[in-house]
Amino acid sequence: MGEKLLIAGNWKMHKTPQQTVEFFQEFNPKVEGIDEVEILICPPFIDIPAAVEATQGTNIKIGAQNCFYEKEGAFTGEISPIMLRAAGCQYVILGHSERRHIFGEKDEVINKKVISALEEGLRVILCVGETLQERESGLTFTVVESQLKLGLSGVEDKLDQIDIAYEPVWAIGTGVAAKPEDAQEVHAFIYSVLNKLNPEKASKVRVLYGGSVKPNNAEQLLSQPDIKGVLVGGASLKPETFAEIVKIGQRLSNK
Repeated sequence: MGEKLLIAGNWKMHKTPQQTVEFFQEFNPKVEGIDEVEILICPPFIDIPAAVEATQGTNIKIGAQNCFYEKEGAFTGEISPIMLRAAGCQYVILGHSERRHIFGEKDEVINKKVISALEEGLRVILCVGETLQERESGLTFTVVESQLKLGLSGVEDKLDQIDIAYEPVWAIGTGVAAKPEDAQEVHAFIYSVLNKLNPEKASKVRVLYGGSVKPNNAEQLLSQPDIKGVLVGGASLKPETFAEIVKIGQRLSNK
C-alpha cells in the first residue's frame, strides 16, 4: 500500500446523493486509466451508496468521514464501522480537526474508533495537527506527537493499515496552506515518531498533507520527500480541480 501516493478528497458536509452521481459522471472519465496513484473520495454518509455505485468498475475508492467505535446499539445518530464496510467503504477518516474542535472529540475516543475501524477491515486515515496558537507557542511537535501516540495506542502492530494526515488546523479552509518546507519538517517528524512505535512498519504508512490543498500548490507539496499524498477539502468538490490534483500526483509518480 505504501508505494502509491494517496490523493484523497474529503467532501465534508456537501452534496446530495443526486449531486454525488453528477460529480462522478464528470469526474470518472477525467481519471480513467490512472493507476499510479490511489484515488479516494470520502462523501457524507448519506451519499456513500450513490458514490459506491457510481464508481463500480473504476479505480476510485470510497471512504467515510467518521464512525463510532461500537458495532451496534442504542447510539442515536451514529454509524458503525460494520455499516461502512457493508455500504462499500474501504477507508475512514478519524480524528479530523473539525471532529476534535467542533464536536469535542478527545484522543481517547478517537483511539477507540481507530481500534474498532481496523477490526472491521477499514483502512484508517488518522488526522493530527496543531492550532495556530499552539504553533505560535512552539508546541507543534509536542501536540502532533501526543495525538499520534494516543491515537495509535494499542494498534502499533497495525501501522501498515493506517495512513496519517497532517492537517495544521490554521490551514484548513482558510486558503493559507503550510509552506511546503514547513509541512515537510512536520512530516519527517511524524515518520520519526512512527519509527519509534514500529520500526518495521513505519515506512508503510503514508503521511498525507491536508489544509487548503489546491492545484496551484499540490505539486510543491507532493514533491517533498516525506509527503506521500494529500487530503483535499474544498478543491475535491469540483470534478475538474480534483482531477487536476490527481494528475499532478500521477505525473510526479512517473518521474
